[in-house]
Amino acid sequence: MRNPIIKRCEAMGLRMTGQRRIIAQVIQNSDDHPDAEELLARASAIDDGISIATVYRTVKLFEEAGILDKLEFGDGRARYEDAEREHHDHLIDMNSGAVIEFVDAEIEELQERIARKLGYELRGHRMELYGVPLKKDKT
Repeated sequence: MRNPIIKRCEAMGLRMTGQRRIIAQVIQNSDDHPDAEELLARASAIDDGISIATVYRTVKLFEEAGILDKLEFGDGRARYEDAEREHHDHLIDMNSGAVIEFVDAEIEELQERIARKLGYELRGHRMELYGVPLKKDKT
């Protein structure tokens, strides 16, 4: 179980306003990879006084503090996820923009093997695969 974002922010001494708490909670509850506009929409449903500027400042603060990971999938939108989420990789559907999370033990082992072969101890990685759905055979 990961430590809640608000608790991590407080432990780091970050000033947590009511609006920052709402944004932190929205991120904590997200199963996807929301961008700033999506975060604004979700946070505004709780407090309609939250502005896009507040969202941008908050995600920048959280990113710089190591609370959030900023993800860029080539569509011009920065997306965010909790830095303490369980490790996973991403497959991005180039047609729809859908982001599919996956974990594959063979890929993980291969990466470890490659790092060792090159004389390194792997401390982390990020993998993004880009593809389009296979066409179904109509036979």
